[in-house]
Amino acid sequence: MENERNIKNVGRDRIVERDRIGIVLYVVYLLTLFVAVAVIVKVVFIQKYYEPEPEIVRKLTPENTRVPVYPERGRIIDCQGRILAISCPIYQFGMDCTVLKDSNDAQEEKIWLDKAKDFSAGLAEIFQDKSSDDYYKAITEARRKGKEYIKIGYPVEYGTYRKILSLPLAREGRFSSGVYADRKSTRRYPYGKLARRTIGFVRDNESLLSNTHIGIEGKFDYLLHGEEGEEWIRKTDYGKVRNNDSTYRKAVDGKDIVTTLNIDYQEIADQALRSGIEGQDDLEGGCLVLMEVKSGAIRAMVNLLRDPDTGLFEESKNLAVGRKAEPGSVFKTVTLMSVLSDGYVRTLEQTIPTNGGVVAGTKLARDQHIVDFERSRHTKEISVLDGFKMSSNYVFASLAINSYAKKPEKFIQNIYSYKLGEVFDFDLVGLASPKVPTPHDDDFHWSDTSLGSIGYGYTTEETPLHIITFYNAIANKGRMMKPYLVNGPSVLSSSICSKAVADTLVRALKAVTEDGTAKRLKNAKCSVAGKTGTSFGTFKNGSYQDENGNRLYQGTFVGFFPAENPVFSIICMIYSNPTKKSFQGGGIPAIAVKEVIDRICCIDPHWRTEYKVEAAE
Repeated sequence: MENERNIKNVGRDRIVERDRIGIVLYVVYLLTLFVAVAVIVKVVFIQKYYEPEPEIVRKLTPENTRVPVYPERGRIIDCQGRILAISCPIYQFGMDCTVLKDSNDAQEEKIWLDKAKDFSAGLAEIFQDKSSDDYYKAITEARRKGKEYIKIGYPVEYGTYRKILSLPLAREGRFSSGVYADRKSTRRYPYGKLARRTIGFVRDNESLLSNTHIGIEGKFDYLLHGEEGEEWIRKTDYGKVRNNDSTYRKAVDGKDIVTTLNIDYQEIADQALRSGIEGQDDLEGGCLVLMEVKSGAIRAMVNLLRDPDTGLFEESKNLAVGRKAEPGSVFKTVTLMSVLSDGYVRTLEQTIPTNGGVVAGTKLARDQHIVDFERSRHTKEISVLDGFKMSSNYVFASLAINSYAKKPEKFIQNIYSYKLGEVFDFDLVGLASPKVPTPHDDDFHWSDTSLGSIGYGYTTEETPLHIITFYNAIANKGRMMKPYLVNGPSVLSSSICSKAVADTLVRALKAVTEDGTAKRLKNAKCSVAGKTGTSFGTFKNGSYQDENGNRLYQGTFVGFFPAENPVFSIICMIYSNPTKKSFQGGGIPAIAVKEVIDRICCIDPHWRTEYKVEAAE
């Protein structure tokens, strides 16, 4: 009995124990289920609704910064493949002075500082702007204060960059030394100041009101610049590195620009003009343009303006393109082309009465050239050719008035047909607009002298580029090419005059250099055809003279060579400050042009073979 009772009690205890375990397991299950549900709810809440404190996010999330990837700017090249402008890398060194500073090992710190001292000595030798002690003091002071950046030296090119990286400490790498370099690009001009205004520049971060895009660099900036890329940079314990989890867009480098400039001819033209104007204290500046007849390609463009601070002549403004003024006697060729084309003059030997140098019915001044001609030749008539050779204002005022007095609009229409009254598209920004008045111009008071003064080169305003373009068309038998530096040859007018008229004009222009106002070119190494011109600038009161009797001279020679089979057209123009001296087109401009022609003939084998020109000694 006792045994049966014990067995029953044991069985009952086992059932109770089992029930207790089941209850515990059930409770654990419920707790686990609750926790799981709570976790799921929390996860959902965090994903959908929770926003952590911004400061916590900033401290725990690596900082990502969008950084532009700059393209390599294209080169500017002359017509023979020589580089006129190129972008070169430069490197600005800096140093994170906190690298390896957290080490508690005094011996390692001493080793680092010893290397820093040797590094400072190397920097002093390379940069030569501070002593070794100054560099070492700057590094140790920055290390003591925990500075992550100090600037080292000034921007250097690649050779110096390699030298610095080979110095003690720096050669151990950025993460051990803290030394690193930021790479940038700078524009280099291998030929210095030659053609600098034509080559130009682009200034960044300047006022929108200022002209920051100059010359070829500015006009073709969209091609030279290329397309920027982008990358994302994040900060790590080892410095800033590219975030490869973010997008990266590669930059597209700029295109090269091949110009028509010939740097040899540019140097010749620059030296010729400088030799003429340097030492002339009364001159403000000058320009010289050399253009290929058949194509309109500009082979040289020199623009020299006196710097008011230094007194030196610099390429600071493009006078050939941007300055317009009354052209003077070089415009007489325009009048001659017009009366020849319209049949009012049939031969250069045609004569007109001299009339003592006074144009009847006008208030134009007496022409002293005609007075002298009458006295020396004992005649009361003068041929058109003689009037052209001596550059007589009377002759060309008379031709304009006698031919077009009843229909002045026809003369003005001819001038416009020669492209001397309009702006054409050019490869540089800033081509000035010519001024050609008309009888019905509300802004101009037309009088009995207007037609005559236009005939001999006053009242109108032209740029040097417009004038050379006109003369180039004469050399090209009437076909007018548009001047260009980059975009390729194109025609402004298929015929501004007949071939016969062009041939007659060449004969007249050649007579000027052989027996006229440009006789300084008679002995050039090849034959030259051209015209001189002198005009006066106006002062603020509209007068050609100031109260002291000073004048503002503009002296010009324009023409082409060789006269019989022209290859190049050329213009040289000089500008004076107020002066009592005389600066004529047959002086400095003609001399500078002769120097250019002689030197080109001597360096180019084609000229020596074709035109029997002797080589320079």
